[in-house]
Amino acid sequence: MKTTIELTDQTTKFIVNNIYPLYLHDLSGIWGWKPNKYGVYEESDIPTLTEQNKVFDVWWEDAHTNILFPYLIRVDGIPAGLAFVATPPYTPHGTDYYMNEFFVLQPFRAHGVAQSAANQVFDSHRGSWEVQTNPTHTNLRAQAFWTKTIQQYTSGAYHKEVKRTNDDGDKLIFSFQNK
Repeated sequence: MKTTIELTDQTTKFIVNNIYPLYLHDLSGIWGWKPNKYGVYEESDIPTLTEQNKVFDVWWEDAHTNILFPYLIRVDGIPAGLAFVATPPYTPHGTDYYMNEFFVLQPFRAHGVAQSAANQVFDSHRGSWEVQTNPTHTNLRAQAFWTKTIQQYTSGAYHKEVKRTNDDGDKLIFSFQNK
């Protein structure tokens, strides 16, 4: 299995738009989210996936070129996931890079795809990093994944703590440098 990442643009964002609802469905099992009255995983009454996609179109606006990096993860050319990387002013705690979203589709899990993709994303952006995930028992798989991946990527040179965030409750936060 060959894992690659590619920066998406206006011509390929529709592929991420196709994957994004699956990501939100996956997260619903961790956070306990339920769909709205229209069957869309959104807090507001957004009635369609097309409308929901507009919420994160900011990732592809020209004003955010070199600030927001929406990656598509592929395996042997097939869409397999997504990784959204933010830079200031969209990073917490003064870091250079923040893994805003990261998701790999079920058929590609447990094959090294996620770790390979994460490493490629990290290698694409040098500086101080922060990765956050849910610290509860409902998210043990992601906690183990990020611990293993960042441990191996940094050879143990990282910091890990559970901390309350301003806008999203408690998070397990990983921070490291890869300059």
